[in-house]
Amino acid sequence: MSIQIGAIDLNLLLVLHTVLSERSVVRASERLHVTPSAISNSLARLRVLLGDPLVTRKGRGIVPTPRALALAPAIGRGLREMELALHEVPFEPLRCKQTFTLAAADAGQLTWVPRIAALVRKELPNAHLRVVGIDSLVSLGDLGSGEVDLHLGVAGQGTGLHTEPLLMERTVLVARRGHPVQGKRLSPRALGGLRHVRVEMVPGKSFRDAVGAAYARAGIPREVVMTVPSFTAAAAVVSSTELVATVPESLVVEQGARFTVQTVDAPYPSHSVRISMCWHERTQLDPAARYFRELVRRGVLSRNEGRSPPDAGG
Repeated sequence: MSIQIGAIDLNLLLVLHTVLSERSVVRASERLHVTPSAISNSLARLRVLLGDPLVTRKGRGIVPTPRALALAPAIGRGLREMELALHEVPFEPLRCKQTFTLAAADAGQLTWVPRIAALVRKELPNAHLRVVGIDSLVSLGDLGSGEVDLHLGVAGQGTGLHTEPLLMERTVLVARRGHPVQGKRLSPRALGGLRHVRVEMVPGKSFRDAVGAAYARAGIPREVVMTVPSFTAAAAVVSSTELVATVPESLVVEQGARFTVQTVDAPYPSHSVRISMCWHERTQLDPAARYFRELVRRGVLSRNEGRSPPDAGG
């Protein structure tokens, strides 16, 4: 006799399991906090569904049929596994083998990710850290897809997203070492005569808009002659050309020597962006995800001790 699981009220299986364990309808009713008649009614429904008496009376107790004895181990295992699944097991960082996926811009991968990686290796030694570029969010969909656990950068918007501001990242204008502008204080006119590399990490969601707007507000022209997909690419181009670029200050502080670029002394239009952690509602209460967010928070802020995170409206 073939029976679809969807046709069975799973509470009936709990009743049968309890009756078989107690070998008594009365004791089963006391354990489940229902009346004996409710137990009998449940057994009657299950008999009809399974086409078997399941239990017979013997004195004050009951005797299971062969079919009931065959079902008992499987029902018991299923109920125990369900109880374990519903019980929240304390998170053990040292035993965690989970893969955590972090989306971050390339500048963040060079500045924050090494510190985050060090914390992961120390406190989650058996876990795997996967880092992807923020452009991956375009192909992977939003954070709700489950492909990315945490986004680190300029916060996005969407249904079910949680955002925590971490710090304000200032941008600076850079040129190669030995560039004619190095060592000089540029006038607004001289600044307007430079040629720029623009960073466009995600088509249609470019960093250029905020930078261009800052120049426009200052009334300084900005001639863009090249567009690249990352800050590291911009720094590499600048290091071997006469072009200049606007990049996060942290990239210059931590990687300026590597790229042989320096900041330009000029009336550069003020521009800052708020760096935030962003995650989906689906992992809001997950213990492992909460632990990982704390590691990322510490990794980002470790060079900014004593600084307060920006308020939500800044």
